[in-house]
Amino acid sequence: MEILIKAAQLILSLSILVIFHEFGHFIAAKIFKTRVEKFYLFFNPWFSLFKFKVGETEYGMGWLPLGGYVKISGMIDESMDKEQMNQPAQPYEFRSKPSWQRLIIMLGGVTVNILLAIAIYIGILWAWGEQYLPTSEVKYGIVADTMAEQMGLRDGDKILTVDNEYVEDFYKIPGKIILDNAKTVQVERDGQPYTVNIPDGYIEKLLKHQSARFIDPRIPFIIGEFAKDAPGAVAGLKPGDRVIGINDSLLPYFDQYASVLDKHINKEVSLTALRGNDTLNFNVKLDEKGKIGAFLVDPSEIFTIRQHHYSLITAIPAGLKRTWTQVGNYMKQLRLLPKAYESVGGFISIGKIFPATWDWISFWSLTAFLSIMLGILNVLPIPALDGGHVLFLLYEMITGRKPSDKFLEYAQIVGMVLLFGLLIFANGNDIIRLFR
Repeated sequence: MEILIKAAQLILSLSILVIFHEFGHFIAAKIFKTRVEKFYLFFNPWFSLFKFKVGETEYGMGWLPLGGYVKISGMIDESMDKEQMNQPAQPYEFRSKPSWQRLIIMLGGVTVNILLAIAIYIGILWAWGEQYLPTSEVKYGIVADTMAEQMGLRDGDKILTVDNEYVEDFYKIPGKIILDNAKTVQVERDGQPYTVNIPDGYIEKLLKHQSARFIDPRIPFIIGEFAKDAPGAVAGLKPGDRVIGINDSLLPYFDQYASVLDKHINKEVSLTALRGNDTLNFNVKLDEKGKIGAFLVDPSEIFTIRQHHYSLITAIPAGLKRTWTQVGNYMKQLRLLPKAYESVGGFISIGKIFPATWDWISFWSLTAFLSIMLGILNVLPIPALDGGHVLFLLYEMITGRKPSDKFLEYAQIVGMVLLFGLLIFANGNDIIRLFR
């Protein structure tokens, strides 16, 4: 069921993005009275799932969910319609329009992608506001996974700054380290300031292992509720109890229990817990997984989560700022690709970032980011992408010479081969990772 929910979110998100992207080309073409012959969601080799015609344009849905397209008359694109290009140019065709109009048509999709991201972020901030965990609130320090330990961080470190710059949102610290290629992290360790020097080549190692979140806030073991017939509840523990030790060993934090409890599967242990001002002991027989059947309290009961509400007026500049920040972050990610090509992923990787349960805030946040990603990737100067057409148009506008149709045809073929190669490589990485 989890896979189906993730897949449904991915398909819906990509469908929205493709429709808006192609609509950008469509509306720009219509403004300049350029004929659009087809408008398709997904590709339709050999057959379409459905199609209908309104005016001069055929609208439809293909069966191959790898994108979508608009077929603009008189343009060399993925349709490779050589027959049309061999006919005399018509006034309504793309090739008959001034170069500046053709440039606007080609940039229409990217423009709408960015505008869509802005609109989504404005809507998110207006409807739900913004909440985050301030770094200063992570009062018990961090839990460092293996990759964080290799960096030099330790359980219990309180992160102060990254390269001497304070990061307000705790969960943005990993991104700050990776995207800005940070050299140092300043922490408080055992009550004293300490500087962690990030080893050379460490960022590439993080990307290779896809460890985008290698630190978490350290939290006390405070029980929120129990599963049915939980061993802990049977033994007398109650919601709100704070477990602080096991078998006479003092363990104040939740992360310290996993390895210890695993050694006592189906065995009885003595847990020490605080209940109000009382210190109590409970003999608990662990289940076959080494668990007591307890769920932790919500983090908002441990930390002060910062909440910021926006009116529509204040959400507009905030949405613009967030879009600009995300554009910058994605550009930084592209810069890292040559060093971390093994981390490139396809549809499986994209699908994994969606939550296992349907959550509209996460869905729209991810859709906005994917819209930015789609826009930036499409404007890259690669033939067969919008950016390739833009490159040739800029050449024409600067030199006054238009590349020949034969050159554009060959460039389109080369670009399509490159894109399919990248598609196979990215999705191949996903498949390889499934068997690791």
